[in-house]
Amino acid sequence: MKLLRVVTVAVTAAVCGSAMGQNAAGTVAREYTTPRQAELLKGFQEFVALPNVAADPAGLKRNADFLIAQLKQRGVATQLLTAPGLPAATPPVVYGEIKTPGATHTFVFYAHYDGQPVTASEWANGDPFKPEVKTVDGEQRVYGRGTGDDKATIFAQLTALSALQAAKMPLKANIRFIWEGEEEAGSAHLEQILDAHKDIIGGDVWLVCDGPVDQTRQQLLTFGARGDAHVQITVYGPDRGLHSGHYGNWAPNPAMMMAQLLASMKDADGRVTIPHFYDGIKPLGARELAALKAAPRNDEMLKKEFGIGATMGGGKPLLELINQPSLEVAGIAAGQTGSHATNTIVATAMANLDLRLVVGIDASVQQHRVQDYIKSQGYFVTSEEPTREERLSHAKVARVELKEGENASRTPMDLPIAAEVIATVESARGKTVLLPTSGGTVPLDAMERASGSPTISVPIANHDDNQHAANENLRLKNLWDGIETMAALLEMK
Repeated sequence: MKLLRVVTVAVTAAVCGSAMGQNAAGTVAREYTTPRQAELLKGFQEFVALPNVAADPAGLKRNADFLIAQLKQRGVATQLLTAPGLPAATPPVVYGEIKTPGATHTFVFYAHYDGQPVTASEWANGDPFKPEVKTVDGEQRVYGRGTGDDKATIFAQLTALSALQAAKMPLKANIRFIWEGEEEAGSAHLEQILDAHKDIIGGDVWLVCDGPVDQTRQQLLTFGARGDAHVQITVYGPDRGLHSGHYGNWAPNPAMMMAQLLASMKDADGRVTIPHFYDGIKPLGARELAALKAAPRNDEMLKKEFGIGATMGGGKPLLELINQPSLEVAGIAAGQTGSHATNTIVATAMANLDLRLVVGIDASVQQHRVQDYIKSQGYFVTSEEPTREERLSHAKVARVELKEGENASRTPMDLPIAAEVIATVESARGKTVLLPTSGGTVPLDAMERASGSPTISVPIANHDDNQHAANENLRLKNLWDGIETMAALLEMK
């Protein structure tokens, strides 16, 4: 794999100074990237072409080795971080460090290099790792797995560093890069790896460079993230499929039982009816509430974009609802449909519930609230496959599996470091949307526990990047803007 070249460019003293009121580092980055966009685009495509599916250890190792080489090329001290006792296939954390003489502050840049699974047939070109550039509504986009989530931010950080080095613009703080390789697999070992290297992972702030900007395309800063937990439910009926004509109205139908159970968990407005589901929420402070009030209201635009005529939540705006816990059916399976449908009462029905959490609600507590509710609906609940005796002894049987969850986290917006990050980003990108919580889940609490540092998220991807889905893409304007943003943050004092 050809490495991205670091090209030296001369800049004027005026650019290195105040840059006419703009962020000097951001201006340097713009002057660096503008004449090199074709070259940089090629380098980005080479990076995206490396398969990075979370379940492919060999592919992730190639990505990690590639990134180590990129950091070394820029003179960054590097190592692959792991921890004792981890499975051999655990992807390492790619670590890079720049020590700045006399620096009194340290900034940590987080991103992840792994990606979601792929089904090649669902992609327009049939190959998620053969990145293509297409023009959509007059704008260029790169299509490929990991373009928006999360290779763009890593590439932006590397390119921003190249721009500053080429301009001989010195850094003012110590810089650490921490690029994870299993975020899309739930970051199962991130905290363990960070705990094993506590002496080198701390900083004044972790800048978590993952996710999309605001739907208006304005730069976004978020100061927290929802947590996430899952509950898998299997409802049992007869021990084999039965003819629906012979046994309909008599044999219990797990598909119908599951539908009734799930429907009972929410009312017509989408409010969860499970007892105590909303208990414990830590309310937003005055600063957070003011930020929500000032943020753009994109609901009507999004309804048109997504082709929906109405929303849930009793008319409350999206930004308000993101700061509440939620329960969604992530998947449901029972029998067959379409040309494969049969007249059968199925033996089982299965559903996976996605629980999004907010600060103040523990993942395990929320899962058990759901489990207790299922019991209250007359179900005998087991965590294992029920025995025949159990199925014969109870009218309603459900297996409930509680998957390990991730708690929500939120950094106070009024911290001095938060003010510095806000000022720096706005100096480079202009008016910036500030939100207390992002809808997606990032392992912020694991980062904060291990490092003792606050976290602030600085996303650069476009909101319509098909994140986690087929035909994932990155709007190229977001990449160029992101490089400027990363340059400004790298040069913070």
